[in-house]
Amino acid sequence: MTEYKPIRKVVSGNYAAAYAALHARVQVVAAYPITPQTSIIEKIAEFIANGEADIQYVPVESEHSAMAACIGASATGARVFTATAAQGLALMHEMLHWASGARLPIVMVNANRALAPPWSVWDEQTDSLSQRDTGWLQFYAENNQEVYDGVLMAFKIAEDKRVSLPTMVVESAFILSHTYDVVEMIPQELVDEFLPPRKPLYTLTDFDNPISVGALATPNDYYEFRYKEAMAMERAKEVIKEVGKEFGERFGRDYSQMIETYRTEDAEIVFMGMGSLMGTVKEAVDLLRKEGYKVGAAKVRWFRPFPKEELYELAKDVPAIAVIDRNFSFGQEGILFNESKGVLFNTDARPLMKDYIVGLGGRDFTVKDVRAIAKDMKKTLEKGKVEEEVVWYHLKR
Repeated sequence: MTEYKPIRKVVSGNYAAAYAALHARVQVVAAYPITPQTSIIEKIAEFIANGEADIQYVPVESEHSAMAACIGASATGARVFTATAAQGLALMHEMLHWASGARLPIVMVNANRALAPPWSVWDEQTDSLSQRDTGWLQFYAENNQEVYDGVLMAFKIAEDKRVSLPTMVVESAFILSHTYDVVEMIPQELVDEFLPPRKPLYTLTDFDNPISVGALATPNDYYEFRYKEAMAMERAKEVIKEVGKEFGERFGRDYSQMIETYRTEDAEIVFMGMGSLMGTVKEAVDLLRKEGYKVGAAKVRWFRPFPKEELYELAKDVPAIAVIDRNFSFGQEGILFNESKGVLFNTDARPLMKDYIVGLGGRDFTVKDVRAIAKDMKKTLEKGKVEEEVVWYHLKR
């Protein structure tokens, strides 16, 4: 680990994201305000106004335009950042495909917020997970420290020539975005060593070597573009592990695993989920262990690319997995649950799996809820079969 004195600040998740963008030496920001991400962009605007940052800020009339501006700026070779949430992310949908298809390493923070109607500004993962097929990498932060670290790593991963794909860092609305905690920040000179200036694959401003971006591809050519994008997403797994390991060696916080496990060595039941709710789960695991439950936790850090290999290594030795989804795909089931089952289908890993839909629209998810899930999963283990695959846990009964 590099010897350095961390800069400790008590900040919200949004401010952690803004400071990370500042320390990453972002060159262009284009964004439209939407709760609960607005203070990210406000803080960056404050940096610019105070002369702390040399950033070109592009005011736009919508989130669709924000991503369009980011695409244009990234295509010129700039390091580009933006932020959004919920309806804003949904409005960007068309342009998200353009960003990934053009292989542009834009980094965006999305503050998970439930989609309307009915109107909500509280936490739910359906907005980001609805974009899972757009070709963006997705990292889910458990706490404000992971928001800061995640943005810095996202730029290094996205800009790696083996990847060259945009990356989304996801935080929980209000639980992280507006809640203050101590975040250890890294001195600028050390960030510069970890994250050097971007070296783009191509740039529209190289007039001696003109290129076209987004031109028509006939059926004879289009297929290969998608294949190359798919292979880049697969290669991203290797890069994620390399960058996560390097981050740990330099700064003492290791992110080399795409799935972070907690007390799973002898666990009979593993709770698996993403984002801030996993902090609650790990707290519950410690309490349940004292009560005699053999339980553990598995936090999926990266949803795209999906950590298939790591999930198999976990699942092959665990009798039961309770997937905790703060999201839902209508007509099917929780999205993490659905993806996990699909990954394991053609393997010899056959844990009993149940899906618990929790916290939609920001409803509280507590240690008490985890204890109830543990009791239900214990009954399932005793029966040796899953009778109710998807449980809408938080329904008012």
